[in-house]
Amino acid sequence: MPLCAGELGGAVEAGWELKATGVSIIRVPGRFEEWQHSTPKIKLILTQPTYNSTSTLATTAAGVPTIAIVGRPNVGKSTLFNRIVGSRRAIVGDEPGITRDRLYGDAEWRGRQIRIIDTGGIIPEDKDFIPAEIFRQARVAFDEAAAIVMVVDGRTEVAGPDLELVRLLRKTGRPLFLAVNKADSEKQASIVDEFHRLGIKQMFPVSAEHGRGIDDLLDAVFEVVPEEAKGLTTEDTEETRGESIAAEEPVYETKVAIIGHPNVGKSTLLNSLTASDRAIVSPVPGTTRDAVDEIVEHNGRRFRFIDTAGIRRKGKTHLMAEKLSVVMARKHLEGADIALLVIDATEGVSQLDAAIAGYAHESGRSMIVVVNKWDLVIGGTLKAGRPSKAMRMREGKRSADREAYEERLRYDLKFLNYAPIVFISAQSGKGTERIFPLLEQVATERRKRISTSAMNRFIETVDFERASVPMRSRVKILYMTQASVAPPTFVLFTNRAVKLHFSYQRFLENQIRKAFGFLGTPIWIKNRARN
Repeated sequence: MPLCAGELGGAVEAGWELKATGVSIIRVPGRFEEWQHSTPKIKLILTQPTYNSTSTLATTAAGVPTIAIVGRPNVGKSTLFNRIVGSRRAIVGDEPGITRDRLYGDAEWRGRQIRIIDTGGIIPEDKDFIPAEIFRQARVAFDEAAAIVMVVDGRTEVAGPDLELVRLLRKTGRPLFLAVNKADSEKQASIVDEFHRLGIKQMFPVSAEHGRGIDDLLDAVFEVVPEEAKGLTTEDTEETRGESIAAEEPVYETKVAIIGHPNVGKSTLLNSLTASDRAIVSPVPGTTRDAVDEIVEHNGRRFRFIDTAGIRRKGKTHLMAEKLSVVMARKHLEGADIALLVIDATEGVSQLDAAIAGYAHESGRSMIVVVNKWDLVIGGTLKAGRPSKAMRMREGKRSADREAYEERLRYDLKFLNYAPIVFISAQSGKGTERIFPLLEQVATERRKRISTSAMNRFIETVDFERASVPMRSRVKILYMTQASVAPPTFVLFTNRAVKLHFSYQRFLENQIRKAFGFLGTPIWIKNRARN
């Protein structure tokens, strides 16, 4: 199951949409929790628990137990996670500390549903920022779990951090299982003897990479995890069931990928939109590696926000985990409906920003440009120290005047003239309330369909003489129809089988937008000869 370097050419599967071994990775909605945010009223659907959620009701609704996988770095937690959920959801590599945020996956075992949480490597008593944040995320997983599986490397000896971690896990009061990983053959099954010192009764030799021993582990887990939620009263159970029935009503889910280069505030924006500490936020570029997602329901619409890793140039990615995270980010972008392109207002639009926007545009994603850290611009906050030449060039580009800044941004991103722009501060939450109405509008425009009769009436009103197209490239449009939506795709039936001139296509696209809108979404135009 682990990803290797040879699979970077596009073999990474889209984790949430994949169906493997009969296991659907799309979650079944669970319990609702409400969150009041300034003016709009947002309802969080706990298909996967958030940091603010109460674990017992949220994770065991409908009898679906949650199992947390924990352990020290580089023992094979993510490999075991991928094996159970049946997809390459988590990035796997030989480098320690790849996983940082909590990752969720759903699986089925012997007819029962199970939710798995993959956590980052835990090093007790480590005071550094990133390890401390990983430990905080893992503590959330402890609270949400009905049982905990601790993974150790069977080829190493028991160390002090393992004993300390077991002590912490015992305090949770959850059933504890030990998976002694890397027992790749029957001859290596005796490696569990070394780990009796940990004092965990339920020990299983497993090979996460080859799938050995995992069935015995899951059977043992399900023996101690009840069919129904622990500690629920009859009244609570009826309330939960009622909410589950209400959640089963079909609601179209819009996938929103948060994209941009490293350290522009993508994870901060995710936390602000979901009112949670779902993703680790730090000033260190490249903190996010695996794609982190969360579902929010707003005004009857369901949005799945996907925080992707910062996309860098190939020459700037050195570690295998960084290369894989960029590949996964592009995969999740291609699977999304709408992309929130986050730009650092203090830096302006860079060539990398334009390249990332180009990925989204060419793949047909709808776009909203989010200018983050706008409070630093209007506040006049400058970086300390003598400015470099590159910084002075950026300072010449930016402006505290919003109209001037937007005009400059439109100039740098000419091909995104259809994308709305919103100025926010993700850290303070100022301006983020404008994102949800825009998402609703763009999602509606993306799926808008114009009838063939309306398109033909529109064609009759267009003065094509105004299009600056060479005579040899001109065609006569006989009629026009919309072939599909998401993105809107139009087919022209013409008198000649020639490729449309780019200026002719751009002119026609502008006329379509003027007549029908299509805010925030690219328009694809194709032509066919009459015969």
